[in-house]
Amino acid sequence: MSESGQEGEPLARISQTQVSAGDAFAQVRQVIYPRVVRTPLVRMALHVASGLVVLGAVTVGIYVSYLYYAFPRTDDAYVHANIVGIAPHVSGPITELVVQDNQFVRHGQLLFVVDPRPYRSAVDKAEADLSLTELEIRALDNSIRAANARQAQLQADVAYDQQYLGRILPLLSRHFITENDVFNARTRLEAAEAAVTSARSEVAKAQNELGQVGRINARRKSAQAFLYDANLNVEYCYVRAPFDAYVTNLNTAVGQYANEGKEVLSLVDDRTWYVLANFRENFLAHIRPQMRAEIYLLSYPNKRFHGHVQGIGWALYQENGASVQGLPQVEETLNWVRLSHRFPVRIVLDDRDPEFPFRMGTTAVVTIKGNR
Repeated sequence: MSESGQEGEPLARISQTQVSAGDAFAQVRQVIYPRVVRTPLVRMALHVASGLVVLGAVTVGIYVSYLYYAFPRTDDAYVHANIVGIAPHVSGPITELVVQDNQFVRHGQLLFVVDPRPYRSAVDKAEADLSLTELEIRALDNSIRAANARQAQLQADVAYDQQYLGRILPLLSRHFITENDVFNARTRLEAAEAAVTSARSEVAKAQNELGQVGRINARRKSAQAFLYDANLNVEYCYVRAPFDAYVTNLNTAVGQYANEGKEVLSLVDDRTWYVLANFRENFLAHIRPQMRAEIYLLSYPNKRFHGHVQGIGWALYQENGASVQGLPQVEETLNWVRLSHRFPVRIVLDDRDPEFPFRMGTTAVVTIKGNR
């Protein structure tokens, strides 16, 4: 009988005879494996091979578990950049809009212009006020000099009246003059002294009106400050990019009235890009600031980027933690499965490639590679 016939007979017997499950397994094993399997040497080899397979599986499991925690990885990560709203410092209609939505702009590049004409008029007025202030300062200087001269003249009159009174007093006892003459002389002296006091007050008043404080004239400084503020407002009419950035959320046009402090457009800061990677809390013990990170972006799947850990988030918002009338509100929950929270880890992207620009919101896959 041929070998195929010999192999077919046991199969036929198995299909025709009702046997127990153990006997059926033994018969199938006998059909599949040659009789040589039953030899001790082959049996020992099979046991050794099975042990090696189990040992290899355990080793691979341990190694995979080590990699799982030693190099944490997550695909719950997104590219971010700082968004800065651009608002004018002055109000007025937009007369020029020199950028478009999604355009890249350099630091100092003009974005839009608020009508500067009212503010230039304010500059003209401030310049005129400064000129008038200079004239007023000169006039007050002249008034001070005149008051000082008047004071000196009155002091000379006082000196003369004092000398005159001193000359005539001895003549009263000899009856060359009357007491009325002495009284008149004393009255003139007192009037002269009062005039000197008044002159001193006029000098002090003129000096106060001049506004001179040390080497600084307060009147001139105030007028210069108004002029500086007016020039600053004119400069504020020309809104420029504070840094290299991308224009976004541009939903305005020429003629729109721009209000002071109200955002007109937004800029995506191109100076620093980072990834916010949400790692499970059981990974946080293996992540430290300044650790190296390897990043892949779904928009560039074949391009590898590098970065470093800047920091790990310290807090998460929890709905089950609010206070009601000063008492903590804790809802009753019964969870059979405890889900680990995810904390944001900020990873700064170190390398830039102009051919692969970053976009905020791009999905990323992050692997922490350890210390530098």
